[in-house]
Amino acid sequence: MTLLLAVARPASLAALLATFAVSASAAQQTTPPRPGTPANRDGATRRPARVDQARAESLYVSTDPEDHPPRNFERDIAAKAKTDSIYAVHSRGVMEFSKVKYRSRAGDVDVPAYLFAPLVKRGTRGHAAMVWVHGGVHGDWNEAMLPFVKEAVQRGYVIITPDYRGSNGYGAAYYNAIDYGGKELDDVMAAYDYLKTLSYVDPDRVGIMGWSHGGFITAHLVMREETPFKAGAAIVPVTNLVFRLSYKGPNYQRSYATEPGIGGLPFEKPDEYIKRSPLYQVEKLNVPILVHVATNDLDVNYVEDQQLVWKLRALKPELAETKIYVDPPTWGSSGGHAFSRRVDPNTLERVDSPEQIDSWNRTWVFFEWWLRPYLDKSKATTTSR
Repeated sequence: MTLLLAVARPASLAALLATFAVSASAAQQTTPPRPGTPANRDGATRRPARVDQARAESLYVSTDPEDHPPRNFERDIAAKAKTDSIYAVHSRGVMEFSKVKYRSRAGDVDVPAYLFAPLVKRGTRGHAAMVWVHGGVHGDWNEAMLPFVKEAVQRGYVIITPDYRGSNGYGAAYYNAIDYGGKELDDVMAAYDYLKTLSYVDPDRVGIMGWSHGGFITAHLVMREETPFKAGAAIVPVTNLVFRLSYKGPNYQRSYATEPGIGGLPFEKPDEYIKRSPLYQVEKLNVPILVHVATNDLDVNYVEDQQLVWKLRALKPELAETKIYVDPPTWGSSGGHAFSRRVDPNTLERVDSPEQIDSWNRTWVFFEWWLRPYLDKSKATTTSR
């Protein structure tokens, strides 16, 4: 009998397995389920779960905007005023600094932004410019970026840094207007519109750069069939919200599910989260992008960022310049997440590591190639390469 089974034709073996399956199914049906016992999708019964109330509460994620994580708005407003004063003091004699406002492309809010420019300006269309985008689910542009802004201006750039909706420092209404991957993109895109109103900015030489969530916005705005940006740099960027919310869990999810523009978790609003994730927009990329990530990133973990890096390398190798930094020196509680933003909080000077120097050198060269900040188009004798 063993020999016959071993050499049985596939059809005979399939028939034998089917017989066993029918017998097993019949055996299951001989034991009637207890009243009130829930059934799985295949009809099989399962043991009633004993609800752990504490665990249930820890996993609960509301979709009510009233349950959006709270904030000390008075403290944030005071911190923002301090940041503004620090930039004003440190800019004197170094670069021109002002705080401006412009209307979002969404048409519903005025967006505050920091504007930095050389003290001595070139003529019409004389300067390349960049939009720099801060990170954080709720973050804001802060003084820790001061040394990098100074370097950019010294290289001839005009820099605008929008505090898009959801940013800290502007009160409850602005904070709760957060629309992650939604209208905040309109807020940042309108920074380009503002730059176009400055006669000394060349609208054909504008780039965009961001860190973490700012890298997420940067990737979104260059991964469009039409974009005004000449090039973009996304450093340790958020890439895939479908994956990210699952990986980070309920505490993180609560900052998304309560947003009016989202109103749920990825399994409830899959199309919305896919639309809001740069990973699924890579096919639209048609301008150069630079992406730097770290393997020891504890915020945007490498397991998330590698998805974007690999997809860019596979689909857009002619446009994507990517580098994976292996366990760079850490900074702060997020491990390698701030590996290229190591700044002393007291002196506001760079605390360089070899990886920070390398990342910024590559970034400056990348933008110099595509934006040509040394070029003064206001001079008729200037020729471009």
